[in-house]
Amino acid sequence: MPIRPARRITDTSPKNFGMFAKAVGRTGDLIHLELGMPAEDTPQHIKDATIAALQRGAVHYSDLQGLPELRSALADKLRRQNKLDVTADNVLITNGLTQGSFAAFMAFLDHGDEALLLAPYYPQHIGKAELAGAKVTIAPLDAENGFSINRALIEPHITSATRAIALINPCNPTGRVYTRDELQVIADLAQEHDLLVISDEVYEEITYDATHISIASLPGMKARTISMFAFTKAYAMDGWRLGYVVADSDLMGPLMKITTNEVTHVNTFIQHGALAAVTGDPSILAGMVARDRTRRDLVIGRLNQMPGVTCATVEGTIYAFPDITATGLTAQNCADRLLEEIGVVVEAGSFYGDAGEGHLRVCFGCAEIDVLTDAMDRMQRFFNGL
Repeated sequence: MPIRPARRITDTSPKNFGMFAKAVGRTGDLIHLELGMPAEDTPQHIKDATIAALQRGAVHYSDLQGLPELRSALADKLRRQNKLDVTADNVLITNGLTQGSFAAFMAFLDHGDEALLLAPYYPQHIGKAELAGAKVTIAPLDAENGFSINRALIEPHITSATRAIALINPCNPTGRVYTRDELQVIADLAQEHDLLVISDEVYEEITYDATHISIASLPGMKARTISMFAFTKAYAMDGWRLGYVVADSDLMGPLMKITTNEVTHVNTFIQHGALAAVTGDPSILAGMVARDRTRRDLVIGRLNQMPGVTCATVEGTIYAFPDITATGLTAQNCADRLLEEIGVVVEAGSFYGDAGEGHLRVCFGCAEIDVLTDAMDRMQRFFNGL
């Protein structure tokens, strides 16, 4: 008789990798614009600091919360840049933002609780909430209003069981960077309904035409917000699996109960690389973001030349979210045809919930200009032929 998996495995949604799963293993001339994987290499000074730490013997157990010097540097950055009133004790180093968000859901959601996601949402948050025993509810935002945060669209989905609301700012997949007024809507709802805000801010450094604001900096929000960051996107460190969580002291204990049972602490020597990233020459990060801006401008400009396609300006992140409604194709059918007919892999907007229907998510940050130009040429031919 086969061993039965735990119900938390069998009774929850399977993890879905969308178009990546359809394209993986295929041969031929494919252009992959479906994954949020930076095109840049990790900057050399970060590698050098990591290698030096490894060579000098930083290979043993270290602080369960993360290297004190790294947490101190991050606290300095958070006070200066994010306007958060924090110390090193409010910072927890994690294996990427993924582990940070898993810890947040596991530490603060019980069986029967509800977690509210704004759609288009980040699909991987669903599985984490369900593994914690919670139910996910969805508040669809309005494409015609630029997927802006609107109280009237969110509050009806809050019930007596709602315990937390997940926020992604800057937003994957829409490319929105929420204004202070929009964040105040979430803050008001959180305080009125006694909700925890789990704030994914992995793209905070990658903004173009807007200023990122951490919701925990708003009045009354520090004590009820878990802010999550990572080195993944801005520093092209996706394979390093390195991030950090910022939380008030009352929230840190429950978070650490999850992380210390799960992994004890993050790899010691790579944290020295993270320290080099935070304290290094800021022009290196600025250069990487400038190159992402060039990629963005190319892709948005080209998408808006294609018949039946319109694409709003991307304020932040490395994704364009073009509207293809006028083509008459569903998002999934369009993504499938782009893969099959021209070898360009993009994600269907419906992968991010029903609110994303009629859109595609095109990652411009994962490829160099010549590759992006080739992809846009192929897509131009496809849409011209419809």
